[in-house]
Amino acid sequence: MKMRIKGNSLRLRISRSEVTQLLKQDRLEDTIHFAPDAGAILIYALEQSPAVDAPTTRYSHNMVTVLIPADQARMWCTTDQVGIEKDIDLGRFGTLTLLIEKDFACLDRSDEENEDTFANPSAASIC
Repeated sequence: MKMRIKGNSLRLRISRSEVTQLLKQDRLEDTIHFAPDAGAILIYALEQSPAVDAPTTRYSHNMVTVLIPADQARMWCTTDQVGIEKDIDLGRFGTLTLLIEKDFACLDRSDEENEDTFANPSAASIC
């Protein structure tokens, strides 16, 4: 799972095998270490949940969890739907733009570098 943060936007890109894992286990999780200190980490997760009715986020103790409704997750995982997007109202802090998308193969990378990605719909296009 790739995470990109820019301003008040959060984007997760999910590989082919991770989509399969999300369907089976309901949750994906990864950790980034920022320093040798054991507490200098950020854990980020994507979780399908029957308890939410719209995509949302939760933050607690160095962990960011993106929650999506279980039925929406199943639909996204089992169809050609590319992504799930939601603007989340943060009150006085504005809006968080959330985007969860399938990770497409990069057109300028090798097959090895594109392993475990989804076929890029632009691959057949001629520029």
